[in-house]
Amino acid sequence: MEALVQRLEEAVIRLEGVSLKMQAPGGGVANGDIPNGINGVSQCVEAFDLLLGGPVSDYLRSSRAVGEDVEKHAEMVNNALQVQRNFLKMACTHQQPAPAELSALLKPISDQILEVQTFREQNRGSRMFNHLSAVSESIPALGWVTVCMKPGPYVKEMMDSAMFYTNRVLKDYKDTDKRHVDWVRSYLNIWTEMQAYIKQHHTTGLSWSQNGPMAPSCQLAPPPPPPPPPPPPARPAQDPDSALHSALFAQLNQGEDITKGLKHVSDEQKTHKNPGLRPQGGAATPTASNRPAPRPGATPPQSHTPLLELEGKKWRVEYQDQARDLLICDTELRQVAYVYSCSNSTLQIKGKVNSIILDNCRKMGVVFDSVVGIVEIINCKDIQLQVMGKVPTISINKTDGCHVYLSEDALTCEIISAKSSEMNILLPHGEDYREFPVPEQFKTVWDGTRLVTEPTEMAG
Repeated sequence: MEALVQRLEEAVIRLEGVSLKMQAPGGGVANGDIPNGINGVSQCVEAFDLLLGGPVSDYLRSSRAVGEDVEKHAEMVNNALQVQRNFLKMACTHQQPAPAELSALLKPISDQILEVQTFREQNRGSRMFNHLSAVSESIPALGWVTVCMKPGPYVKEMMDSAMFYTNRVLKDYKDTDKRHVDWVRSYLNIWTEMQAYIKQHHTTGLSWSQNGPMAPSCQLAPPPPPPPPPPPPARPAQDPDSALHSALFAQLNQGEDITKGLKHVSDEQKTHKNPGLRPQGGAATPTASNRPAPRPGATPPQSHTPLLELEGKKWRVEYQDQARDLLICDTELRQVAYVYSCSNSTLQIKGKVNSIILDNCRKMGVVFDSVVGIVEIINCKDIQLQVMGKVPTISINKTDGCHVYLSEDALTCEIISAKSSEMNILLPHGEDYREFPVPEQFKTVWDGTRLVTEPTEMAG
């Protein structure tokens, strides 16, 4: 039976070859047509199909086992890969278009990437947030088709971005739920196999056909027929701001003539030469009558309901402002605390928890007893963190202004920082604290065998 199937496949390929010859001018096929036609499609696209049928299928199966938001996210990833397959199939049989048309061809892929990342942002409260973040941070790897020289290392870089979050998934579930461990393995395997695929078929960039037709911009996603044009609207009254802008540009367009309308000021009228002409007292303050009125129709800033609650094993502290007495107690070792978008507030966490995350907070103080995992500070500003007990690791990322007060028991803590500034570590010194700045400036040199990086002297 297998031999019969193989012979049928060979017959189909021969028939396709005859069809191509009949379509070619003069009944022949140019030498360059075969690699980019039959063989190019069979080798390039079918190799991609093996990736979809292997690692991607494993990832979908593992995501369904985990369920919830992870399963929904996986379907989006699968859709993005299917769109990329269509793009690769088109590239095998068409010549590379001009940059403007290429941008239109790539839009369906970029739309899929945006959909995956938007899903993560819309589900920040999900208990699978680390899973969603791993996918969201690495899905731009699909942009390898735009990398001209070596797209493989680009995919590796995106895969490394995911591993920060996959390591947290493994830490949370490696001893409690094997489904999540399998999910991490299957997802990372997609990008490992993608690198192997690129190395074999697109080592120096995406391979386009050399002899096929020019790729049309509507090849991947034909637009729907346009609706009938709406009736022309009545001309609206000119917005006051718009009128001001028009007048301003009209004045600027006068060129050198712009100064002709200025009034000459004599020396007797210049205040810097005549102090008596200067107004007495401070500058006038705006009153209710001369304050600019709010623009009609302006959207007021969106407000969120402050939140402090336990959801499953996650303490959610969100959108707190001017709250100086936030308290989390009755904690358990398996619980995590996620503090998001809080400002001008103070939070105390009693007992021992698994981890603490501060995300997008401003002028926030956190005092906690002990953490068995990691304390992570990301996208924050002006943070004060005080450890009363023990913590093995503190991670500071994309943060400006962070003061960390360590206890005697926490002196062995590892502090990892990246893309951050104004960081200070305060160590106990008698009944007070002694402050040490964290270096922000580094020097890297080649010692003959490897790169050596160390803080510069002026960085402390």
